[in-house]
Amino acid sequence: MTDHGPQPVERELPTEEARDLISLVRELIEREIKPRAAEEEAAGRFPRELFTLLSESGLLGLVQPEEFGGGAQPYEVYLQVLEELAAARLTVGLGVSVHTLACHALARYGSKEQLAEHLPAMLGGGLLGAYCLSEPSSGSDAAGLTTRATRDGDTWTLQGTKAWITHGGIADFYTVLARTGPERTRGISAFLVPADTPGLSAAAPEHKMGMAGSPTAQIHLDGVRVPDTRRIGEEGQGFAIALSALDAGRLGIAACAVGVAQAALDEALAYTAQRRQFGRPIADFQGLRFMLADMATQIEAGRALYLAAARLRDAGRPFSKQAAMAKLFCTDAAMRITTDAVQLLGGYGYTADFPVERYMREAKVLQIVEGTNQIQRVVIARALAGPETG
Repeated sequence: MTDHGPQPVERELPTEEARDLISLVRELIEREIKPRAAEEEAAGRFPRELFTLLSESGLLGLVQPEEFGGGAQPYEVYLQVLEELAAARLTVGLGVSVHTLACHALARYGSKEQLAEHLPAMLGGGLLGAYCLSEPSSGSDAAGLTTRATRDGDTWTLQGTKAWITHGGIADFYTVLARTGPERTRGISAFLVPADTPGLSAAAPEHKMGMAGSPTAQIHLDGVRVPDTRRIGEEGQGFAIALSALDAGRLGIAACAVGVAQAALDEALAYTAQRRQFGRPIADFQGLRFMLADMATQIEAGRALYLAAARLRDAGRPFSKQAAMAKLFCTDAAMRITTDAVQLLGGYGYTADFPVERYMREAKVLQIVEGTNQIQRVVIARALAGPETG
């Protein structure tokens, strides 16, 4: 059985440059992420110096244009990088996805002047971003947000509280969605807010069941003043900007989920190959072999689903339904696979001596962030059957 343990994922990549990129990422993972992942997660430590290295290496701007310091990589390549990072440590993979989400509004809707002024530093200048859409009473109903931006000449004053903000309190900039008019969906605008702006503060990080190394916190905006030059897109365009960002962000979550699931399968393969009962490796027993087969099949299916959606995006075709499907399937699969990995390791799987219990706790949050999986089903059903008539 020793010849049939975990193997590196065989990836379908469009270019030699992409293959070199994956090799670089794998080297960085072995050197900088894996050796400290378990210890830092247990200690609740965010690896800020690692994100500085990722920025310097060009890994925080893979999908953005080269003229602003980006890598100009297609989404199908970027997502496979995310998968590799998440398999090593979800705090890192999800952190890169969130940073990309925070850059999305400016990169896609910013003016030429805004792009030239802000984007290079956001991509390769060591900065870290956060995305502020959710609020204490506005989660799945994103259009119900109440954080308000009031205009006075060329300045906006932001007032309100954002909730569940990944990188809250440690980010260098926040992409903030705020209400600028009475209409539910057409009365929201997007703003790029530096973290050191007077009136912006973070609450203490939430105490979570997993991802202790990734801070999640409320962000308070108490009379935060920003110039109109930091409004992204047209006034009232913010909700459309947010939905566009979420479509892309859901693919990032799907890729991260596949990464966590792959890590759990690899751990289960290694353990069942060396653990012996009744005189032979437990991987010889059919009941366990079938569990491994099901886990691997779900991972391959999830990977194919998120890559198919990414290729639609890269081709400029609609992909919202496919992004929701990928997020739904991959995160549900990750929850099942990590739970099965704990079961395969038996009592050892329930201890912190092995990483599968951490993978199981981490997988749970992926069913919730970037739109709960119940919301994904709403999105998919609307695409299939049209809006609800009730």
